[in-house]
Amino acid sequence: MRISLFLKSAAKLIKVLKFPKHEKIMPIYLLFLFVAAVPIDQPKNKKKGVQTVIIDAGHGGHDSGCMYGGVKEKDLTLRMALALGTRITELIPEVKIIYTRKTDKFVELWERADIANRNNADLFISLHCNSSPNPKTSGTETFAMGLHKANSNLAVAKRENDVLLLESDYQNKYDGFDPNSPESHIYFSLFQNAYMEQSIKFASKVESHISKSVHRPSRGVKQAGFVVLWKTGMPSVLVESGFLSNKSDREYLGSEEGLFEFSNALALAFKDYKLQFEGTSTPK
Repeated sequence: MRISLFLKSAAKLIKVLKFPKHEKIMPIYLLFLFVAAVPIDQPKNKKKGVQTVIIDAGHGGHDSGCMYGGVKEKDLTLRMALALGTRITELIPEVKIIYTRKTDKFVELWERADIANRNNADLFISLHCNSSPNPKTSGTETFAMGLHKANSNLAVAKRENDVLLLESDYQNKYDGFDPNSPESHIYFSLFQNAYMEQSIKFASKVESHISKSVHRPSRGVKQAGFVVLWKTGMPSVLVESGFLSNKSDREYLGSEEGLFEFSNALALAFKDYKLQFEGTSTPK
């Protein structure tokens, strides 16, 4: 309930300080008050290494995600998730893989994070496909939770967060967050957590392996306010694997060759991250 508690506290403070409600500068006061009010999550006790990974196939069930050329995002993300889990197991058999879904079913966003937290996971990987009004736009993007620095990042977060509208009583479940409200996205994107540094490190490895191993265009590591990453108590990223609105990306991700290459690149990124996190390798 952090957003709702903040708004109540801010309203009381504004009343005490007698700020005029009509002043245009008021949103700036609210913004700074919010930054000061948001608690930073504390990390759990550090484990010996990266032992458990959650692989989240975005969308599912009655939530198809984006769809172009008869290809549905929910189907591709499920194929990628299962392929990624299989490849990680082949490379590092001792790692425990947990999927948020292994079939075509709808899983609410809070439940995806809850699965990770219940299993004391060490890394959360959410797989998605992107879309754009411009059919020429292509490439991968890997996001960590944080403040968006470009409208394009906000647009991606808003599209992925719109799934909340398919959930019942979503405003109570997500502390009053409203995916239809621009103000909610601004407030929400300010949430920071203790795992940002590790999340960005893993995201960087993902984009590096994709661009070098797969030779697909990389749009880089970015930050935005994704609900699915919000309450995960571990390093977490959201991977936009390509643009279904782009014919080349769509055909690549839908092919067996593309499926293997992409899942292999992510698995190698995970292996590098695990070795570096555990101090058994020197980052290049």
